Amino acid sequence: MSKKSLKTPSRSMPWLVIIAAIVILILITLTATVVIQQDDNRIAQSDFDQARAAALASEHSPSIGDPNAPVHIVEFLDPACETCAIFYPMVKSWLNEVPDKLRLSVRHVPFHRGSEYAVQVLEAARAQDKYWETLEVLLATQHQWTQNHTVIPERILPAIESVGLNMTRLENDMNNFDVKMRMEQDRKDAVFLKVSATPEYFVNGRPLPSFGQQQLLDLVREELAKAEQVN
Repeated sequence: MSKKSLKTPSRSMPWLVIIAAIVILILITLTATVVIQQDDNRIAQSDFDQARAAALASEHSPSIGDPNAPVHIVEFLDPACETCAIFYPMVKSWLNEVPDKLRLSVRHVPFHRGSEYAVQVLEAARAQDKYWETLEVLLATQHQWTQNHTVIPERILPAIESVGLNMTRLENDMNNFDVKMRMEQDRKDAVFLKVSATPEYFVNGRPLPSFGQQQLLDLVREELAKAEQVN
């Protein structure tokens, strides 16, 4: 009777088990890494969205219109900007047409040479509750206090005499700490939002797809239509 040969267990079996375990461990690690990265990306995006919302909140900025309006326009403006002077009356007319649906907040970015002085005047005028009157007169009289896109500071105060400001108080308030802090906050938010020219508009947080009066009007209409659908 022939003897049956017994098979000797393969010496490679333990190595196969070890290799399989390593592969499984690598897959688990890679999966965990992807999940962590996705969570990190979500957290990073959430942080960015919060920072962007804060930059657009403009709680410290002058606003006009219904505070509960469904459409909020945030404008970054330079008082020495000729285009700003052209756009402002148009936006104001929209506010008059639908005062309960639109709100405008203004941020200051002095891109033109010497505009810091004009911004200080505007900020100081707020202490006398005459910001909007001062802004409108400044925009209407740009030709009097600017030359070759440069501000001539000594011409500004005479140009706004009709507003009825207490000029002595205005000049004192221009150097207040609060004025400087608001100007610095606007500057930081403009940098964060990559504002590089004025006027720059955000409508319910949305920037213009391209610059132009019609583009701004279309964006405002889109947001108004969304608000109507919700209601």
